[in-house]
Amino acid sequence: MKFLIDNQLPAALVSYLRNHGFDCQHVLEVGLDASPDSEVYRYAETEERIIVTKDEDFFYLARRPQARVQVVWVRLGNCRTSFLLDAFERLWPTIESCIKAGDQIVEVR
Repeated sequence: MKFLIDNQLPAALVSYLRNHGFDCQHVLEVGLDASPDSEVYRYAETEERIIVTKDEDFFYLARRPQARVQVVWVRLGNCRTSFLLDAFERLWPTIESCIKAGDQIVEVR
C-alpha cells in the first residue's frame, strides 16, 4: 500500500506509516501543498496512492462513479498528534482490512 498524506495531517503520520513498512509521502514532500484538491487527487491516482486526509472534498471525489483512488478520511477533529497516532494504532487492523477489501472511503473516527 502506498499513501499520500494531505496538508491538515502532520508529518508524524508519514513517519508512523513508514515505520510500519508502508510507502508514504506528504503533499509537502512532493510539492502539492498549495495545489487544488483535484491536482492532489490526480497525483494520487497516477501514483496509485491512498489519500489520507481530513478534507471532506476528497470524500466527494472518491464517491464519483469513475473514482479510482481510495481515501482514508480522518474525522477526529482537531487533536494532538499523539491522539491521532494512538487512534491509527488502535484502528489500524480495521483500516487495513477495509483498504484491502477495496472500500473506496475508510472513515477514521
